[in-house]
Amino acid sequence: MRPAAKITRIEVTTFQHELENVSKDYNTFNMVYEKDATLKAGGGILSIYTDQGVVGEYPGAGGNALADIQTVAPYLIGKDAMKREVHYNAMKRGLRHSAALGLGIVDICLWDIAGKIYEEPLFQLLGGERKPLPAYASTLHGDENGGLTTPQDFADFAVTCRDMGYPAFKIHGWGLAGENIQREVDNVLAVRDAVGPDMDLMIDPANEVKNFGDALKLGKACDEAEFFWWEDVFMDGGVSTFAHRKLRQLIKTPLLQTEHIRLPEQHMNFVIADGTDYVRVGAHEDGGITGAMKIFHACESVGLDVETHGPDPAHRHIMSAVRNTNYYELGLVHPNVRTTKAPIWVNYSDDLDAVDENGCVLAPTGPGIGVPLDWDWINAHKTETRVIAEL
Repeated sequence: MRPAAKITRIEVTTFQHELENVSKDYNTFNMVYEKDATLKAGGGILSIYTDQGVVGEYPGAGGNALADIQTVAPYLIGKDAMKREVHYNAMKRGLRHSAALGLGIVDICLWDIAGKIYEEPLFQLLGGERKPLPAYASTLHGDENGGLTTPQDFADFAVTCRDMGYPAFKIHGWGLAGENIQREVDNVLAVRDAVGPDMDLMIDPANEVKNFGDALKLGKACDEAEFFWWEDVFMDGGVSTFAHRKLRQLIKTPLLQTEHIRLPEQHMNFVIADGTDYVRVGAHEDGGITGAMKIFHACESVGLDVETHGPDPAHRHIMSAVRNTNYYELGLVHPNVRTTKAPIWVNYSDDLDAVDENGCVLAPTGPGIGVPLDWDWINAHKTETRVIAEL
């Protein structure tokens, strides 16, 4: 019988770095291209130590997630790290008054520990196999700085991605969509015209279309251009099941929702209310690998596909262990930006050129998460290492 892997210490290491040729748009929320600009960015690594000498590590331990981690750390100390289902339910209850973002980061670390103890990559622990995962190029938001500034710019970039092997391309349009819906409509039609009929296309206005009427204008363009999906359309925040059921009644392009609600229960409430066609899940946001797999299997039972939110090694493992999914989101990418991410992994990339000739990526094969963190780089950019709790 396997001995317990008792949790002995929980640490968070924070770091800062700069992104080149990137700034923020008019409302300071969206990253956009700006030549010669530098944008200060940061992050946090969660490390969970055990008495077996195995450490679970994962990024994402900043902001609201850090507050959640501080809340659940006293509960975790002294517990067996391998009892993930027990801890998932205990932490979910303990964080019921928060967004529970820290729950996901902790759970991924516990899965990392399990994989390292059993010396298996996570996709094998999940019962999957290593297989090519088709990716879509997910763009930075449109800008006013000569990067992705016009529909022609987006069309040209989509052709570039198609020629690199990408089978699909997703538009993040302009933050001023509420002031110029016609530019968004023109963009949808221009990109389809440029790439031809065979590339799957998606659009994500990031909830910036100002009202239902403009959303319908954009949706009708998606219908004309035969888009694969559209998501997070207008300024309800992506949470109204009634509003999205009405969009589905009037627009035939499949709708992808649930990025902005949390955990399996809320996802299935949205599904049962007919608020979406595809279901969005993020391991970071939705209870880690444990929570994400619950959502995948629940949606499988009612015949719906689930799409992971953002590039992430954990998502590669999850996608390698399920059948009801279509595309890996690789982004955010731009023709004039080398990277929008900190280089925290060794020999791993989610930048534009990370796909193979068929536009696919693969899950890592090492134990646990399967790819080591680059602690030389992290320590060189470290701002603090904080012990959250220990025996």
